[in-house]
Amino acid sequence: MEQIALWMSVTVLAAWLVASLIALRGLRTIRFVRDEAPLDDDSPGVTVVIAARNEERDIEAALRSVLALDYGRIEVVAVNDRSTDATGAILDRMAAADDRLRVVHVTELPPRWLGKCHALHAGAMSATTELVLFTDADVHFAPDALARAVGFLARGRLDHVALMPDLRMPGPILQTFAPVFAIGFSAFTRPWKARDPKSRAHLGIGAFNLVRRAAYIERGGHAPIAMRPDDDLRLGRLMKSAGGRQDVLFGKDAVWVAWYQSLGEVVRGLTKNAFSAFDYHLSAVIGATLMQALLCLWPFIGLGVTRGPSQIANVLTVLIITALFVETSRTCTTRPWYALGFPFAVLVLIYVTWRSTLVTLVRGGVVWRDTFYPLSDLRS
Repeated sequence: MEQIALWMSVTVLAAWLVASLIALRGLRTIRFVRDEAPLDDDSPGVTVVIAARNEERDIEAALRSVLALDYGRIEVVAVNDRSTDATGAILDRMAAADDRLRVVHVTELPPRWLGKCHALHAGAMSATTELVLFTDADVHFAPDALARAVGFLARGRLDHVALMPDLRMPGPILQTFAPVFAIGFSAFTRPWKARDPKSRAHLGIGAFNLVRRAAYIERGGHAPIAMRPDDDLRLGRLMKSAGGRQDVLFGKDAVWVAWYQSLGEVVRGLTKNAFSAFDYHLSAVIGATLMQALLCLWPFIGLGVTRGPSQIANVLTVLIITALFVETSRTCTTRPWYALGFPFAVLVLIYVTWRSTLVTLVRGGVVWRDTFYPLSDLRS
């Protein structure tokens, strides 16, 4: 048993050492949008497209921050996707007070479309500007955020810029979860490789996907990803296809979202799309769970159950994990010492993944915003 524990501890240490060096080096190459300069000359027009279904809690404050953007050539299309609360009335009232805001009311969902994908597609197809910004109904912007992102896109001659927002959540539990989720997300997507045309890595972020409309239309809009719950990430893949140029920015102090307000919201919110990240393959979920348990839980367990070289290896691994957590905390609102909660947050991620998998399989599909989508359609 001691030999097995030593082998596990040393293997995990080596894996974390290599992965963290790659990640730390890569993450340091991603710039902050606050450090980018706006264009000096006339900036291209931008249509901001927001899909909203039953968003009465957040939509008005978020939309006011969009309308307060310091950007001359802007129009906003808010798509009310079959809301049953006051969302539609709020949007109509705000549109009456600001002619830059146009509201599209969707009353019926076409077959083989997710509601959000259809709403974003409809909003973008009604745009006439050179650029389209897809964002969510709970995202807030600093006044200069869009101008700086457009400057970055224009100078890089990019087709797509994804911006990772500052995740602002209340309490130490959620503020621990945010960086841990970000670490896992970065390991899965490798965002620093999105700019590399030779890499298959890609990124899309629902809070901020800025695209050239011509390139978006050329790829069919959201139609090729009409049934993807992870539509933002898949949009990134779509925009990078066929030679599209893509890059990523951090949005701290410029774009932020109160992602979830409780642990229950985290679980319910991620249940709808966690299984889709594995393309609905049960074997992939099993493999990922075993890998998470070995890489992320064993080092902390090993601190208490191993001795000698094995324990030293686990101590070093925990220090590496802590360093990566601290680095990630630069990009979102949290405190470095919350790294102590790393194993708890990993357990939450594992639970959410399995809850999403089992609920989807038992239901035979996904319920998202009160609409049921069959698993057969999602897989196809």
